[in-house]
Amino acid sequence: ALDDKGRTQKGVITGDTPRQVRQMLREQGLMPLSLDAVNDQADAANVQHSSHKKIPTTELSVITRQFATLLGAGLTIEESLEGLIEQADRHRVRTVLTGVRAQVMEGQSLSEALSSFPKAFPELYRASIQAGEETGKLNLVMERLADYTENTEALRRRIGIALIYPVILTTVAILIVVALLTYVVPKVVKVFEESGQQLPLLTRGLIGLSDFLQSWGLLILLVLVVGVAVFRLVFRQPRAKLALHRFYLRVPLLRSIVRNLNTAAMARTLAIMSGSGVPLLTAMQASRRLVRNEAMKKAGINARTEVGEGVSLSKALKKSGLFPPILTQMVASGESSGELDKMLEKSANVQENELEARTATLVGLFEPLMILTMGAVVLIIVLAILLPIFDLNELIYAR
Repeated sequence: ALDDKGRTQKGVITGDTPRQVRQMLREQGLMPLSLDAVNDQADAANVQHSSHKKIPTTELSVITRQFATLLGAGLTIEESLEGLIEQADRHRVRTVLTGVRAQVMEGQSLSEALSSFPKAFPELYRASIQAGEETGKLNLVMERLADYTENTEALRRRIGIALIYPVILTTVAILIVVALLTYVVPKVVKVFEESGQQLPLLTRGLIGLSDFLQSWGLLILLVLVVGVAVFRLVFRQPRAKLALHRFYLRVPLLRSIVRNLNTAAMARTLAIMSGSGVPLLTAMQASRRLVRNEAMKKAGINARTEVGEGVSLSKALKKSGLFPPILTQMVASGESSGELDKMLEKSANVQENELEARTATLVGLFEPLMILTMGAVVLIIVLAILLPIFDLNELIYAR
């Protein structure tokens, strides 16, 4: 639409009919130019565009908590969605929420409306809300989902913050060493080469490495980029990806991190869905989508098949040997006590705490190791430059 100064404006506004919306825009002093319904089934391209919009995890966490609060205050789903639309800052979020509200107004359930936006609302989210609608406990389910999204986002943020410093330190260290070898060292050692004296072995080696980087540095960088691209392309294939992920589970330190990360996601999902009244088989079907490691995902699929045949969940998970023993023990305790969802949630907390502890330990060890490594590299470069100076001084004194 055009405003009173002739500038083009874009946005999302809620209305029952295009005519009503145009009138609302005119009352705001805007001249409508084009109007597209978020969920206009006649416009297939528009539907596809809207359904592929993704809401960032941070904003989904905020939306879920606000939704749970509004439902807990006694507002209807339509009123709650209207409130969320008004509070949304991003155009993308308003578009998705407006589409959901429009479909709810047309008579669809909330879970059905959310299914039109699979990129924005994960399967766990939709299945839990469907269970909440069927059991009449939608506000309680939203509270659990709010807790889940907030905990997940908080864990992701803490791990991300912990890894920022090591990544920056490594990047800067590599850039400094490359700059020294390609620009500083050649200019310094040129003086010694012109003197005609026999240079020490360390200095000659440094000069050779510097010449090599100057001559082949760009080619090496290109090879690395191509190698990474080929690696990613090859290991996108199912068999190669499965073999790589199995290898991850055989590396001692990496094995623990991968198991903690994937087990926490699976246990948390099962806890929320089973606690919301979702059948266990359906919950396992949804939870496997959150497992990133293909070997563990395959083990989860096999466990679901065995549970469908009557085997207990703890025995089915234990059979693969890929899941931590504490998970199977707590699941067995939950099955015997009838509090499976609580034990799964406790297990997820244990795995997340272990993951954070291991990450903190690795970061704590990495920092001094990187500093020592950089110190050793700089020492070698300094010695390679100083040794010819010492030899030159001895030559002068000898004369």
